[in-house]
Amino acid sequence: MRPQRLPIRGVSYVGLVDDIDLTGLRREYAAAGLDEAAAGDDPIALFERWLGEAIDSGMYEPNAMALATATPDGSPSVRIVLLKGFDADGARFYTNYESRKGDEIEANPRAACTMLWHVIQRQVRIEGSIARTRPADSDAYFASRPRGSRLGAVASPQSRAVRDRDELDRRYADAEAANPDEVVRPAYWGGYVLRPDMMEFWHGRESRMHDRIRFRRAPSGWRRDRLAP
Repeated sequence: MRPQRLPIRGVSYVGLVDDIDLTGLRREYAAAGLDEAAAGDDPIALFERWLGEAIDSGMYEPNAMALATATPDGSPSVRIVLLKGFDADGARFYTNYESRKGDEIEANPRAACTMLWHVIQRQVRIEGSIARTRPADSDAYFASRPRGSRLGAVASPQSRAVRDRDELDRRYADAEAANPDEVVRPAYWGGYVLRPDMMEFWHGRESRMHDRIRFRRAPSGWRRDRLAP
């Protein structure tokens, strides 16, 4: 099978054979890794430490996470959302409740997310149950957003088909005209919290012998084990 190749912007590929070969893209990991002593017994504390180090690294959008949801019959979907809070209750993010992910969460309240911090050679996976945050929490976060973002939340029928860009612009202009002063959080927009049942911490190592430490929730707390890479 011929290796998959990617186009490069601004380059004509008419008659060009020697483009990019994905099979040759690889990078060696040489960081110190993650052992059981460094992982500790509390995945919440470990996650908070890693997130802080990702932020300190200066990488772009260190709170970006790939969120996976599924319909009751198992049809999956995944998209990037921004983590807006994390504590013992779980990972919080905000969205339109009537979006595709909102519909899937309401029908099947299980989800998973992945956060990849390639700059520091780390990844975290979380799986668990998901539920709406308290309305007061959604109100507080909504009020903290820039005015333009609040108007966008009011105007956008997220995940629904629209005729064209002009329709979106008209909807935003209508929202702006209807809310000259305070922009109140609409009932169809708010937060979710993903409560972890499982958290896996991945750290790159040489020769693809990566470290994978998994925590699973148990009645007495968390159970830790190591997975083969």
